[in-house]
Amino acid sequence: MRFNQSTQTCYYGCRKCCLFPGMKSTCIPVVLFLLMLPNADAYDPLDPTGNITIKWDIVSWTADGYVAAVTMSNFQMYRSIMNPGWTLGWQWAKKEVIWSMVGAQTTEQGDCSKFKGTVPHCSKKNSIVVDLLPGVPYNQQFSNCFKAGVMSAWGQDPTGSVTAFQVSVGLAGTSNKTVKLPKNFNLLGPGLGYTCGPAKVVPSTVYLTPDRRRKTQALMTWNVACTYSQYLASRNPSCCVSFSYFYNETITPCPACACGCQNKNNCVMSDSKQAHRKGINTPRKDNAPLLQCTHHMCPIRVHWHVKLNYKDYCRVKIAITNFNYRMNYTQ
Repeated sequence: MRFNQSTQTCYYGCRKCCLFPGMKSTCIPVVLFLLMLPNADAYDPLDPTGNITIKWDIVSWTADGYVAAVTMSNFQMYRSIMNPGWTLGWQWAKKEVIWSMVGAQTTEQGDCSKFKGTVPHCSKKNSIVVDLLPGVPYNQQFSNCFKAGVMSAWGQDPTGSVTAFQVSVGLAGTSNKTVKLPKNFNLLGPGLGYTCGPAKVVPSTVYLTPDRRRKTQALMTWNVACTYSQYLASRNPSCCVSFSYFYNETITPCPACACGCQNKNNCVMSDSKQAHRKGINTPRKDNAPLLQCTHHMCPIRVHWHVKLNYKDYCRVKIAITNFNYRMNYTQ
């Protein structure tokens, strides 16, 4: 399925609308209502075991620290990280600095005035890292991972659900006993919603050489798991559901302010010239939406229309409409 603001609505049919044996067509609004309930727990109720795992593998020691390969794997079944991409942050446990990075970069360098000779890539205690854009020079690429922070869901595209970068850390420990794990990890994907647990040391990663005849092993490995909660992303739902039946001309619309009306004063009329202004479709790093003015003020509307209703099954047409000018749903 693919839809965006330029091709605003897409349709697909559903032959079996009742999810369990014996359930009739009235199951449709009940199931949708259950899926729309807000959840305060830090996990996705539609994918309770899904997470984004951040793995740090120390691949070599240096004179004052180590070189680590950091791999981010999106193990969620349905939730991709869309443009403008992920932002990863953490706090160093001691006075570590980043000497260099390959495949990613920090957003700030910090105050490096005390360093003589070699100047670090980042000296800030709280490092914030973003992915590189496509087309970067070959010597800045790492494992062919330069996707501008976009990651597919594992359930949709396993090959596109992984990204990686390399970081050289200085003023750190030079052995497994002296290295201190970073803490206070946070992940934006690109907006709020993810909660990251503490870093935990795990068995070292084992690698196969290209000829697959020899195994090598990381010197030290730790993992960080980040889980998603729609309630943390927004206290209001991100979509609403309308309903219609083939024998009834009345349409049950989305309720007024179904997704909250906090954007009511910053919306765009569908017939306004502003809707065609250059740059209006550019996503923002904070994932702030720019919505079309509607009575429900939802980024997404899902409309269920029951076309036929037989004894054993019903046929439903589902129309999904995107009202957010700044978000294209390509997955």
